Amino acid sequence: MSASIRLAELAAQWTIPAAGVAALESLLIALARDDAPTTVREPHRAVNAHVADALTGLGVEELATARRVADIGAGAGVPGLVLAAARAQMEVTEVEIAGRKCAFMAELIAQMGLANARVACSRVEAWAQGHGACDAVTVRAVAPLPVIVEYGAPLLAAGGVLVAWKGAPDAAEVADGDHAAQILGLTAARRVPVPPFPGADQRTLYVYLKVGSLPNGYPRRPGMARKRPLQAST
Repeated sequence: MSASIRLAELAAQWTIPAAGVAALESLLIALARDDAPTTVREPHRAVNAHVADALTGLGVEELATARRVADIGAGAGVPGLVLAAARAQMEVTEVEIAGRKCAFMAELIAQMGLANARVACSRVEAWAQGHGACDAVTVRAVAPLPVIVEYGAPLLAAGGVLVAWKGAPDAAEVADGDHAAQILGLTAARRVPVPPFPGADQRTLYVYLKVGSLPNGYPRRPGMARKRPLQAST
């Protein structure tokens, strides 16, 4: 199936306006470039692996209705820029530390014509403007669940949602994620299975809600979430 036909299917499925479809077409063109920070570049593959995969997040009501969204470790702009194209009411900030990826996304935002997206070139722990300011945080292909939870929790406003795109994490990783969530004022994960499609044969969304306060000492110093992750076993 061609990328354009698949994109038309997705637009109908998720009620994406014409301007959003045009923006996603520009995204697929940009991802096909040799300098794009992704290994999936061919449009007929990228439309599923990147666009369709990102749009599954709209099946989470708390994310679909969010206004202020932070996409952590955004890389090539997925899922954040896909969501920004699909939902003009979202204000999406792509939080990324790598300068080359930040520059790519800034150029991509201009090419897509997105007035509701921007780039914060920063470590997430050091992005002070985002602390407590986000209705939703999205994370895809960045880190194990306890690290993702620690990255996302400080950014969420009360009642906010963290959505993590995962494949098939083992039971220990899920338990560690729930342990980190308990410490950091979030609920245990709600699992939202995604029906398989080409490019995402095994996908589950892990959804955490902000229900409590962030304890003193968080966010920790940059790098500590990965160096000393919060684990149920300890």
